[in-house]
Amino acid sequence: MTDANRFAKLYRQHSVRIFRFALQMSGSPAAAEEVTQETFLTLMDRPDLFDPARGEIGPFLFGVARNLVRRHLERDRKFECMDDNAEGFSTNEDILGDLTRRENIQALKDAILVLPPKYREAVVLCDLHEMSYEAAAAVMECPVGTVRSRLNRARSMLLAKLQARCLV
Repeated sequence: MTDANRFAKLYRQHSVRIFRFALQMSGSPAAAEEVTQETFLTLMDRPDLFDPARGEIGPFLFGVARNLVRRHLERDRKFECMDDNAEGFSTNEDILGDLTRRENIQALKDAILVLPPKYREAVVLCDLHEMSYEAAAAVMECPVGTVRSRLNRARSMLLAKLQARCLV
């Protein structure tokens, strides 16, 4: 297998997850596309940055994407709402129920987007991407205990925001 084929396989395996992470962190599809491209360009331009002895490629790519999202947010300081069409619901007779679910999901997305970045990262990685605490700690470059405490704090903040909107 050539290097180009290996890279293409790696891109297919990880690009959707990296894009979703960047979208959930930034709220901007354009920013997520840019971060995804830059993440893989970084790997192409600087393959020496990845050390297999330190861990797997997935958490490494999330770490690169995390740093790029942070730079993008610092540079931009604007949030766009996530696309409502990202959630597909089956068509059924319960139109009011579907509408309520969509509103609740949007409220949750909005609440996640306004969390401070260190808490948002914990929620996005552990709850939305179902990463282990250890993998999230590698991405966030902090101890596992810090991930656990940030996740706990983030969940409390989310609960308070949703309760304030009478959604919980």
